[in-house]
Amino acid sequence: MRSSGSGKSGGRGKPRGAGNGRDQKQGQGQGRPSKPRPEERRYDVGPGATHEGPKTGRGDAARGGAKGRPKQTQPGTGRGRSVPATSREYDARAEERNRERYAGKKDVKPPKTFPGAEQEGERLQKVLARAGYGSRRSCEELIEQARVEVNGEIVLEQGKRVDPERDEVKVDGLTVATQSYQFFSLNKPAGVVSTMEDTDGRQCLGDYVTNRETRLFHVGRLDTETEGVILLTNHGELAHRLTHPKYGVKKVYLAHIVGPIPRDLGKQLKDGIQLEDGYARADHFRVVQQTGKNYLVEVTLHEGRKHIVRRMLAEAGFPVESLVRTAFGPITLGDQKSGWLRRLSNTEVGMLMQEVDL
Repeated sequence: MRSSGSGKSGGRGKPRGAGNGRDQKQGQGQGRPSKPRPEERRYDVGPGATHEGPKTGRGDAARGGAKGRPKQTQPGTGRGRSVPATSREYDARAEERNRERYAGKKDVKPPKTFPGAEQEGERLQKVLARAGYGSRRSCEELIEQARVEVNGEIVLEQGKRVDPERDEVKVDGLTVATQSYQFFSLNKPAGVVSTMEDTDGRQCLGDYVTNRETRLFHVGRLDTETEGVILLTNHGELAHRLTHPKYGVKKVYLAHIVGPIPRDLGKQLKDGIQLEDGYARADHFRVVQQTGKNYLVEVTLHEGRKHIVRRMLAEAGFPVESLVRTAFGPITLGDQKSGWLRRLSNTEVGMLMQEVDL
């Protein structure tokens, strides 16, 4: 006779519909556990909350604390529980208290951590090195040799600081371009227009400096058919003074004319030739070479009027066949080839500045 209270081992267990279906599936190891019904869920909403259902606030599960929040042990039980979440109102009040606590305090400036930090400007040897006077060690030797002066005073101590924008620095009596200026000399070929751009598409000076980092402009002009030295720079004040009649910077030209020429041609040019826009006088004249009736003559003058050399010689009765400017102040053409652009040396830049009292 069977016992009514138990069945065989491995029997069907509880009658159908009795107990929790989730426990039944977990006991059998089949499928995924089912989600609890809404009325069975617990909501953690802070101190004093009950587990009757959702209330105001956000619980641990919503704040990411269901899995990752630290556990606290309840005294006497040894059981852990999740740390309850704080409400937004509580966080806001804490933030407000912190603001009130530190609102009246002044900003604290951190101390300067290296000697000389309070000084302004740059070290003199660094400025000289950037200007192209060699390595910093070489520039230190220039200072040791008493060849450097700042604002009219010779500098002997190392590490002196200068302001490149305001202080005047000289080496061997020549002014140093301490800022990011560039200076070039171009041997302009015949047929090149003395402008940086040309709307008619003709070859111009800008074609020779298209790869430069900064915008350059020309110092004065040369006739389209005249060759020779023309300066390019981004130093506006220097360019202005080099072309101003007040400073009288001399230019030297080599002209090819057809003779024979009279012996007093030089005297005529120095005394002055009457042109439509006034007298024009040469500072110097000499014959460089003669081959039959062909003459190479050198004319030096400090004026810069348009076509002035051509007009002077033509008015004297000797039209110019070709014309080359061989020098602009202290900058000479030398063996620089036609169409070549070269950077001026520090000495040449200093001589140009000295020429115009910079």
